Amino acid sequence: MLELLVGAIVVIFVARFILKGCNPQGVLFGGAIALFIFTILQGGSIMPEGVKSTGILWLDIFEYIKFMFMDRAGGLGMIIMALCGFAAYMTKVGANEVVVDLFTKPLARLKSPYILLFSAFLVGSLLSLAVSSATGLGVLLMATLFPVLTRLGISRLSATAAMATTASISFSPTSSDSIVAAQSVGVSLNEYVFSMQWPAAMPAIIAIGIGHIIWQKYMDQKHGLTGGESVEVEQSLDIIAPRYYALFPFLPVIFVTLFGSGLIAGLELEVVTILLICIFIVMLVEMIRHRDSDVVFGGMKHCFEKMGEAFSNVVTLLIAAGVFSQGLVASGVIDNLLGLTSNMGFGPVLIMLFFVAITLIASIIMGSGNAPFYAFVELIPAIAMKMGINPAFLILPMQQASNAGRGMSPVAGVIVATAGIAQVSPMDLVKRTIPPLAFGLVVNIVITLFYLPIYP
Repeated sequence: MLELLVGAIVVIFVARFILKGCNPQGVLFGGAIALFIFTILQGGSIMPEGVKSTGILWLDIFEYIKFMFMDRAGGLGMIIMALCGFAAYMTKVGANEVVVDLFTKPLARLKSPYILLFSAFLVGSLLSLAVSSATGLGVLLMATLFPVLTRLGISRLSATAAMATTASISFSPTSSDSIVAAQSVGVSLNEYVFSMQWPAAMPAIIAIGIGHIIWQKYMDQKHGLTGGESVEVEQSLDIIAPRYYALFPFLPVIFVTLFGSGLIAGLELEVVTILLICIFIVMLVEMIRHRDSDVVFGGMKHCFEKMGEAFSNVVTLLIAAGVFSQGLVASGVIDNLLGLTSNMGFGPVLIMLFFVAITLIASIIMGSGNAPFYAFVELIPAIAMKMGINPAFLILPMQQASNAGRGMSPVAGVIVATAGIAQVSPMDLVKRTIPPLAFGLVVNIVITLFYLPIYP
């Protein structure tokens, strides 16, 4: 039990420093090194099977950190960097604005306010396939659909709640958390997304939309709010790109579906290769359209800069989370935790609900959809293997809990940004987002329990 006590102390300190606003990468690395030192003092080895030791236990600490940098930066890290670079490039060339404008215009014809609210939420959720940033998508929708919703009698808070929660369920084959999850489960990206994720994600999206209709209508009536409280939104989309640019943000999704699953015999491409092809296609179109090398290469520079930011902010977090996870495994914390939960009668379902709860709470506190998931998902393969259960059974609900938690957090970027545009309080806004998102998460978990096998 000493291992569990030491692990609990380290986890508490890690959580405390992260909540204080300290750099999470540095805190996780520090916690991992503390666990490694404890492991060595107890006479254990910190290296997992398949990773070569230096022969000196104390130097293995740095050898393992080096291994994680090389392993993650060249594989999963490169995928995330390419995804972030492509998403930034689509914004730079104006393709994302075209997509949002084309998809939202038909909604203005709907005259029933709360049917419009429901439809707007569904369209926004669909657009998360093209616009991967929750904050970016929320701001774009606030510039297009928010004025329409409020003019038809929907209050600012109701309209903003729907716009701020459109990226609260992950179902895209090009989202970084899905890629991380697929690798943790040990299946192809397409199999994870379309065979495992979609059956629970789609009903959950519908459930959140229905939740918005019921909850927002109830709250509007309770407080006597209408669209008469509408405000002028300063952000407006300046559509300067051609309409056919709307296809570009969807190219990775199309190509991953076609070429990343072996549907075409003899041709199966990795995600990074597909993203590079997509970037090259858009660059060629930009060159033909502008005939100005400064414009074209300026866009490429923006793409590469965002790749660098992704490495600094996201990939290093993945590496730090992986090192910290190994610290918990090597020190015996996970084995002791599993033994304790087993003695208490915790089965697979309770273990799943436990990780969903801590992921959701961490996401709400941190205001991030990915950071808590990246930190906790590292533990799941080892736990699933020791319990003999399907890792996807644990990972799928955790992934959706992390996304839902972002929309429930008053400090999340998407909540702060959309609340600022609508001139409402972030705290008032999350009172509107929490019930629909909680309902959607419950639906997702219940469906997962029924269709996804617990044991492999």
